[in-house]
This record gives sequence, structure tokens and C-alpha cells, in this order.
Amino acid sequence: MTSSVDYIVLYVRDLAASVAFYRDVVGLPVKLKGDGYVEFVTAGTKFGLYDGARLRELIGREATTGGPRGQLVFLVRAADLEAERLRRLGAEILAGPIDRAWGHRTVHVLDPDGNVVEFAQEIARAVPARRRRQPADRTRC
Repeated sequence: MTSSVDYIVLYVRDLAASVAFYRDVVGLPVKLKGDGYVEFVTAGTKFGLYDGARLRELIGREATTGGPRGQLVFLVRAADLEAERLRRLGAEILAGPIDRAWGHRTVHVLDPDGNVVEFAQEIARAVPARRRRQPADRTRC
């Protein structure tokens, strides 16, 4: 059976701060909100945020704490322009823009909950340099 990703929902500590980040910094319009949940307008997979303080009523237990719990990747047309835009908005750039061997030029920032957000421009994949074959030494002593 082949599955497709229909929704991505992040559990967040401060719903208002996270909504502001994804709306104002990432640039996603809000589609709907209510009952501790906010969903954004996206193409394809749906993306939403859920108030982590309400997890007990949703799944019967609290959220765990710690460092980054995941990464979201948004495709952009120009990673360098995106980095400039992010800096103007006060976002701290963790890494990039940098070309990656897998075919992306990336810029990374953190959202208010410490999740990694990557903005990736599709570029040509790097081709590993092949070892040049040395001609065999055909002289004999």
C-alpha cells in the first residue's frame, strides 16, 4: 500500500507566537483556527499548529520537552533572496545559504518552539568527482 502525507501538525508551546512566525516570517496565510488548532493555506500537504498545552485532551498525556523535534522544508525560488527577507524580519539564520549535494540550496532558521525550518531552492545535484585512472606502468625492470 502506498501512502501519501495528508497533514503535518506541530505541537507548539505558544500558539500565538508560532502562528505569527509561520504567517509573518514564512508567509503562510491562515486558513482556519479554533479549539487550539490553526491551519495554514498550503499547496498539497496540509500544515497546522496545535496548542501543546491542550495535548492531554487530545492524546491523554503531556508533550515532552527538548531540542528540535522535527524539520519543515519549504521550496523557494531563490534561497539567497529568502535569506535576505528572513534577516530583514529578524530571523536568526542557523545555516546558509549553502549548496547541498542532494540538489538544494538551503537556508535554515528555528521556529519559536525550536523546530528547524528549511527554505530550499532546487539546484542541480553535485556530481562526485571520479578518480582518474592512472595509466598502468608497462615498464619492467
